Amino acid sequence: MTDNSPLGGETTNPLRLGTRRSKLAMAQSGMVADAVREVTGRAVELVEITTYGDVSREQLSQIGGTGVFVAALREALLSGEVDFAVHSLKDLPTTQPEGLVLAAVPEREDPRDVLVARDGLTFEQLPTGARIGTGSARRMAQLNSYARSHGLDIETVPIRGNVDTRIGFVRSGELDAVVLAAAGLSRLGRTGEVTDFLPVDTVLPAPGQGALAIECAATSADLAAALAELDDPYTRVAVTAERALLAALEAGCSAPVGALADLLADGQTVNELRLRGVVGSTDGTSLVQLSTTGPVPTSHDDAVALGRELAAEMLAKGAAGLMGERAL
Repeated sequence: MTDNSPLGGETTNPLRLGTRRSKLAMAQSGMVADAVREVTGRAVELVEITTYGDVSREQLSQIGGTGVFVAALREALLSGEVDFAVHSLKDLPTTQPEGLVLAAVPEREDPRDVLVARDGLTFEQLPTGARIGTGSARRMAQLNSYARSHGLDIETVPIRGNVDTRIGFVRSGELDAVVLAAAGLSRLGRTGEVTDFLPVDTVLPAPGQGALAIECAATSADLAAALAELDDPYTRVAVTAERALLAALEAGCSAPVGALADLLADGQTVNELRLRGVVGSTDGTSLVQLSTTGPVPTSHDDAVALGRELAAEMLAKGAAGLMGERAL
């Protein structure tokens, strides 16, 4: 009798990895597929799935943001069309759906945002009135706040599209610069196009930015156990704290919320975790930015508690009033 489970002993069918169709998603999923082949000894095939976020041309804030890139992948998992799926972790809603498990969070890439500007310009070198494209209310809020506090005159312009489309706005002269995630350009082998890495003190990334999420059905226990070998515990504890902060603020992934958990080392020993959070109005006039530092959480619940604690402090400072802001 043939075992039809994803890791069944006699099953020779390839494992089916669900992925979005974009170049970046395919590159990320290809990297994970290679790692899963190593761990399981099984062939892995990519199954391309179109999500609502891929086909809609509206701004993310208009279509709800939360989950628009992952719902179709999750439906494919639950229906058995694919065995596991790879997401950009920052796109995942903070509530884990029944029937699915977050089997692995591999080691995180560079979480920073970067600038791709004309003529090799850095952010500080941009001319007066520079037009900077981004689809993110979070980036708009922090860029406008930084510019305001440093006497810079910029205009943030809402854009959509894949990496080629966005960088194309700069190449065509329509925009002076665009802001993208460092991790995405790195995975595409395009870091050479970056003209400035934006320090996290200037722009805090989205919760989970730079990390990937590997998800499978809760019933696929053997597959989940195999995928768990790709999990990086430090990355998982960091993004768990960041996402707990986002959830406690009751904000979706299109809201103007930034968060980053840094692991702080004393010599070779990692002994503390610093969590920073920011919420701002998209015009940059109001910003609530706080941080907290404590022992590295040793459990999921401890990481969640850290995120919730900082979120409570931010709410006490007026963060709630800034979350309804959306990029027009």
